[in-house]
Amino acid sequence: MELQAFHSPYFSGNALSLMRHHVYKWKSHNWFDLNPIFFWGSRFLMHPISRMKDSSKSNRGSLVCSYMVQKNHNFELNDARVIFSVAPAMGHNKESHPESHFRVPSIVSALETMELTSKIRGSEIIELQNFTPASVDDIVSVHARAYVSGLEKAMNQASQLGIIHIEGSGPTYATPTTFQESLVAAGAGIALVDSVVAASKNSLDPPMGFALIRPPGHHAIPKGPMGFCVFGNVAIAARYAQRVHGLKRVFIIDFDVHHGNGTNDAFYDDPDIFFLSTHQDGSYPGTGKFDEVGHGNGEGTTLNLPLPGGSGDIAMRTVFDEVIVPSAQRFKPDIILVSAGYDGHVLDPLASLQFTTGTYYMLASNIKQLAKDVCGGRCVFFLEGGYNLKALSYSVADSFRAFLGEPSMASEFDDPAILYEEPSAKVKQAIQRIKHIHSL
Repeated sequence: MELQAFHSPYFSGNALSLMRHHVYKWKSHNWFDLNPIFFWGSRFLMHPISRMKDSSKSNRGSLVCSYMVQKNHNFELNDARVIFSVAPAMGHNKESHPESHFRVPSIVSALETMELTSKIRGSEIIELQNFTPASVDDIVSVHARAYVSGLEKAMNQASQLGIIHIEGSGPTYATPTTFQESLVAAGAGIALVDSVVAASKNSLDPPMGFALIRPPGHHAIPKGPMGFCVFGNVAIAARYAQRVHGLKRVFIIDFDVHHGNGTNDAFYDDPDIFFLSTHQDGSYPGTGKFDEVGHGNGEGTTLNLPLPGGSGDIAMRTVFDEVIVPSAQRFKPDIILVSAGYDGHVLDPLASLQFTTGTYYMLASNIKQLAKDVCGGRCVFFLEGGYNLKALSYSVADSFRAFLGEPSMASEFDDPAILYEEPSAKVKQAIQRIKHIHSL
């Protein structure tokens, strides 16, 4: 891993001051015709960022029941139908980069506009706050310690010189706050695992979890970052679920438009973690072929389904029914984790699938039911890609509606006129091929 840096006065000073700078800059933008006062000016700066220097060296020796925070606010976890956490990484940003610090605020602004927060819904929707950032021990359950310590040390260089470009990792960069904010992102996912598992002990229909976090994670390989991703958030949560909660068998669904090669590599020889990825054939990073099925004891617990460009709602519905459901039923997981990438949307600039807001509603609704059927409803979504801010925000909001069992509002956003005929013959061929390989 080679780090290169260039000086930028925009990224100078200490990490907290830098994050404040980005908070105020973000507040000057107005997504969805809102005045996005949000909570960052008060809440995010009181987030455990100030404790992260210590927390990065701490050990989660005992279970952190992050939902206890909500009891202080008279929330009842058992009443919740959706639990979400927010980690926007406001200081991790590069001008004109598609993986920008506007992504998560745009989503939360949409949730506010569409009345999908606890402010309107009460305890039906809970936002976890004051969760603990991931420890280094959490991170090294997936990543090499040399990479983690090297990235932490590189923050001093970033503070002095500006943005660090990480050679050989695709278009991945780091700023002075990247290490700390990546710990927060991973911790946000871990907190949701804690909360969903706790709720499942008292309910046969526990709330769905959604980690609205960045940087994304599914490209980050064990030895380093890659493709906008720093730490493998979903992979770290999977190991945490096994280690802390005794949830031995973890089923990971990755519907990002790009193959989740980092998650794929982390568990390629592990028979207890099933990784299933649907992605656009030929897209970055060029991995995720049909015959990548796992190795050794893990052979058969990796399923990669590259879909032809132009695949859309019909293709994904068929994939869900004929590939995802039987795979999960046969594997019998204890929990489902989802790498939820929204860059397969027809409006997304980085790929050429034809998913719509309605497609993501369908996936969220069906995955919720699948989790209820196979693992007691334990399921957490982790934000991955999605670079058209409106498409991303509307699609995540419709995922929330699916979790709540409410009707989709996709028709207010989707425009069927821009869609073209799906390559049904190629899709059918791909599905039949993967079913044959995995004996589905």
